[in-house]
Amino acid sequence: MIADTQRQDAQPAFVLHAYPYRETSLVVEAFTRGFGRVPLVAKGAKRPGSALRGLLRAFQPLLLTWGGKSELRTLHKAEWQGGQMPLQGTALICGFYLNELLVRLLHRHDPHEQLFAYYQETLEALSTEKDYIPILRRFEQRMLQELGYALTLNHDVASGKPTTPNEDYCYEIERGPVAWDENNTGHGLQLRGKTLLDMEQGDYSNLVTRQQSKALMRYILNHYLGDQPLHTRQLLIDLQQL
Repeated sequence: MIADTQRQDAQPAFVLHAYPYRETSLVVEAFTRGFGRVPLVAKGAKRPGSALRGLLRAFQPLLLTWGGKSELRTLHKAEWQGGQMPLQGTALICGFYLNELLVRLLHRHDPHEQLFAYYQETLEALSTEKDYIPILRRFEQRMLQELGYALTLNHDVASGKPTTPNEDYCYEIERGPVAWDENNTGHGLQLRGKTLLDMEQGDYSNLVTRQQSKALMRYILNHYLGDQPLHTRQLLIDLQQL
């Protein structure tokens, strides 16, 4: 795409991940509103006098300017936009969990403007709300939807009948829920209908819904992530927050 090879000025973005590159530089995985996940080399960013030093931090809204034709673009400028409260404690780990998901699941140079908006809203929620579980579940669902893996929750995919709260279902990867019976044991995850309907409505007030939705999202995300586990998820599991 021609636009990807030209200079891009003042593009809204967040830093998902950064790591050292050569002696004085960084490679930054940026999540941009208009261009998706873009890898950028920040030359000299580790030098004490660099204008980029201290700006390339996660969870802070930035305007990034970059250029170049190679896979690894060159970052020219970063401007801090402010307005985002810093994440602390468990909320900070939750934020890194979101970032790790996006780095692992987003293809480079594949724009998702709505997902960018969801991400920004989720960071704001993490900085102000105390119950992180609904925040994470809603983001996971929205992310999967934006990436083309939307969950079917409100009907039995085999019969077409609406999901019934007091019935049990087997949730099959890349298909959806089917009525539970002894024949489909082992082919999916057993859930009650109320959990599926609560997730459809974004309602995580019920304890069983919280537990089963956690199991379902882990089951689905593991399928798309493959064999390599998420580092931040283990931290959250250790804290009994995910």
